[in-house]
Amino acid sequence: MTTRPGSLNEFCWMDLKTRDTAGTAAFFAKTLGWRFAVDEDDWRKAVKISAGGHLIGSVSDLANPVYPPGTPAHVAYYLAVDDVDRRTQAATAKGARLVLPPFDAGDQGRIATLVDPVGAAFSLWQARHFAGWTYPPGTAGAPHRMVLACDQPDRARDFYRELTGTPMACADFVPAPGRDVSAPQWELAVEVADLDRLVSRVDHQGAHHQGQHGLGQGSITDDEGSGRRAARLSSPEGLTFQIRSAET
Repeated sequence: MTTRPGSLNEFCWMDLKTRDTAGTAAFFAKTLGWRFAVDEDDWRKAVKISAGGHLIGSVSDLANPVYPPGTPAHVAYYLAVDDVDRRTQAATAKGARLVLPPFDAGDQGRIATLVDPVGAAFSLWQARHFAGWTYPPGTAGAPHRMVLACDQPDRARDFYRELTGTPMACADFVPAPGRDVSAPQWELAVEVADLDRLVSRVDHQGAHHQGQHGLGQGSITDDEGSGRRAARLSSPEGLTFQIRSAET
């Protein structure tokens, strides 16, 4: 069986944490075709995101008092593991900082949140009744790969390999651009059929998309890893995704 996003020891879910739930949903619905809807089967009545009819993520409102005041909008990514408690201990022993210790997320699974040794946040997820995203290969707008750009990509790669006990087949560890002073963060790469059309649509909306060398149409560049054309898409709140042209 081919390893792909959602497999054990790969990232399996994303949660868009935002202060503008309606605006975030409208932006990504228009740009990536994602559908946002309340999951009536979820006891929390959470808003879930789907691509091509398949669940790929959820949305959390940062106005909820469970979040500390001033928490910035961000995307939380869940890494599927066999044992959250054991892997959390392994992560901290290898230099990760514990943010939220392991706890049960209802009957869905068990979760812990950490910051890795290069400064990128991630969550560990041990599935019980919910395993994360599932979708057929080639689904438009669905997760394609995870990317971590940082100043120590080899250190990051070694950390996650030692944490999970296996190389991550669906993750890329790349050097941060020389002038990038932002904190390291995981980003999801999404494939689209028509990159130019997507960028034009973003421009028309007056939203922001950022590429390697600035804003606007000129931000589309060749992705060094795959040789395909790519861009970075950013919502008005700064939720960012890498967008890659689909293979033909």
